[in-house]
Amino acid sequence: MSLTRRQTAAALAALPLALAATPAAAHGAPRRTRTVHIAGDSTAARKYADAAPETGWGMALPFFLGPGLTAANHALNGRSSKSFIDEGQLAALLPGVRPGDLLLIQFGHNDEKTEDPARGTDPYTTYQDCLRQYIAAARARRARPVLLTPVERRRFAADGTAKPTHGDYPAAMRALAAGERVPLLDMQARTLARWQELGPDGTEAYFNWLEPGESPNYPDGRQDNTHFRPAGAIEVARMTARALLDARVLAPYDLRRLGARVPEAWISWPQAA
Repeated sequence: MSLTRRQTAAALAALPLALAATPAAAHGAPRRTRTVHIAGDSTAARKYADAAPETGWGMALPFFLGPGLTAANHALNGRSSKSFIDEGQLAALLPGVRPGDLLLIQFGHNDEKTEDPARGTDPYTTYQDCLRQYIAAARARRARPVLLTPVERRRFAADGTAKPTHGDYPAAMRALAAGERVPLLDMQARTLARWQELGPDGTEAYFNWLEPGESPNYPDGRQDNTHFRPAGAIEVARMTARALLDARVLAPYDLRRLGARVPEAWISWPQAA
C-alpha cells in the first residue's frame, strides 16, 4: 500500500526526533559498549583487601559512567609514564582497546622521582616523549587518548593555602596536549582547588589518614597525604567524570550521578590473586 503525501511528510518529520531520543541507536543497531581504559599510578589503581581502606579513584569511576560505558583500570602502584611502558604494561593493555574506546593517561607522581632511573623523567623531554607513546598507541587502535594532569597531594602552607607539589609536570602535560591536539583534563588544578575549599581539616577524610586501631591493615595508624580513602576516591572520580563532560569527550547521556550521593559502601576491595 502506498503512503499518502501527508503520511510521508509526517513520518519524515518524526524521524529526527526519534533519533535524538535514542543517541546510541542513531546509526541503526545499538552501539556496542565502549571502554574507558585507565593507565596510571597508585592514585588511580585498584586496591586489594590488604590495603583497605586505601582506594584509587579508578575504582569509583564506574559509578559515574552510563550504561553504554565500562571501565578497565590498568593503573598500577608505583609506576611512572616510563616504567609503565618499560615493564610492558602499555603493550599488555592495548589488545583490549577497540575503536571508539578512551584511554585516560595520568602519570606524574612517580615521574618526579628522578633519583630512580627506572621511573624518573624530565618534564619537557622524557616525560613528554613517554606520553607521546600512549597517544600514538591509542590512535593506532582508533581509540581516543585523553591526558590527565596528576591529582594533587594534600599539602598546605602554614596559612592554610593548598600547595602544588608536582613541579613542571602538569605544565609539560598541558603543553603536550595543546601541541598534539589531545583532550586534557586538568585534574591537578581541579583537585588543588577542591583541597583549598576543604582546608587542612576537611581533606583528612579524603586521604588515607587513620587513627591507631582504626583499620587492621594499619594497626599503628596512617598519615598518607597522597592516596585516598573511599570518600576521596569518589570525589576525584566525580571530578574526572565532570571534566570528561566539560571537555566534550563524553556527552551527558554517557554519565550519571554527577550530582548524586554515592555511598562509600559501594567501594569493595577484592582479595589479591
